Amino acid sequence: MVLARLHKTVGVNVGRVQVGGGAPIVVQSMTMTDTADAIATATQCIELAEAGSEMVRVTVNTPEAAAKVPEIKQRMLDAGCDAPLIGDFHYNGHLLLTRHPACAEALDKYRINPGNVGTGKRRDEQFSMICQVAVDQQKPVRIGVNGGSLNQELVVARMQENTDRGLGKTSEEIINECMVLSAVESTALALESGLRKNQIIISCKTSRPRDLIAVYRALSKRTDQPLHLGLTEAGMGTKGLVWSSAAMGVLLNEGIGDTVRVSLTPRPGGDRREEVYAACELLQSLGLRAFSPSVTACPGCGRTTSSTFQELAERIQGYIRDQMPTWKTQYDGVETMTLAVMGCIVNGPGESKAANIGISLPGTGESPNCPIYIDGQHVKTLRGTYEELSVAFQQLVDDYIATRYARKA
Repeated sequence: MVLARLHKTVGVNVGRVQVGGGAPIVVQSMTMTDTADAIATATQCIELAEAGSEMVRVTVNTPEAAAKVPEIKQRMLDAGCDAPLIGDFHYNGHLLLTRHPACAEALDKYRINPGNVGTGKRRDEQFSMICQVAVDQQKPVRIGVNGGSLNQELVVARMQENTDRGLGKTSEEIINECMVLSAVESTALALESGLRKNQIIISCKTSRPRDLIAVYRALSKRTDQPLHLGLTEAGMGTKGLVWSSAAMGVLLNEGIGDTVRVSLTPRPGGDRREEVYAACELLQSLGLRAFSPSVTACPGCGRTTSSTFQELAERIQGYIRDQMPTWKTQYDGVETMTLAVMGCIVNGPGESKAANIGISLPGTGESPNCPIYIDGQHVKTLRGTYEELSVAFQQLVDDYIATRYARKA
């Protein structure tokens, strides 16, 4: 079920994906490869798309990177990946897009940071140059304001006004106001440059959750353009997940936001797909989208001294992630499926009955039986080693999907 968006926005088509206009909220992510390495970048784009990223962004920062964009796009298409490809431009976007028309044509959207396109009169001229390419190529743009790269001339002027008039505003309040003003003024300039309203998406990203909430609440009252949500730099691990959820969860629950990215810092050698999984889980937790079968798992306590339930929950979660790229092409509605892996008799049977498929493993001192529930009904009881339980439970999942979800033509 897709809930109605309270902040009504214009619809913008980005390749095959619609953003805003009442469409489902879109998940996007960004590669961290060198874009000049077409093979590595295309590979990561495909991996992110298969994980659930519906749009993928790459940095385009050098002539070498711009020259490789058409190859990256073609490699994605050759692999059957039609996720829109977005080019992220800072400082020299006006040069790269005009000097590399094949890059401009291959991309499905351009991201422009108005704080990084120049200063003074050159800023407006170079910003308009990028907009003109988008007009000529009939491509949408995201006007992406960042707190860390805000137009300093605007900030200094507003700071001085605050002092001269004794307004008593904090520096954080002024920066937040400047972010919204930059987005609104840049949108007006983009329209003057020939872009249509249905070609413009806006973002105003900062790294602090309370500021992000304040900025987007203000921005949503001043524009009907689709809004992209995300902390600029959420951070690593638990911190990044919590801060992103705290900020975007509030806004999404208020009906604000049309596309999201969870900007997690991966561990060295870590999995870039984690930010995609996090964004999908955020939307799914709020009932806004369904991307993958969800697994309810027991947190563990003194009753669950065995690690079997943890191992089984981890294994089935990994199995679902591995299989979803295939399942979503074969079965309608499989993403709404629910599973439960519970660790003792206290909540085990109840949670298992509430899921499509649930298993209640025995806690410490309990009888070594594992009742299985399917759609609320006790259908069998399993016994055996962890490996035997894992194989049996996975087979139940496969059988349920094959029999309960209509196969796509």
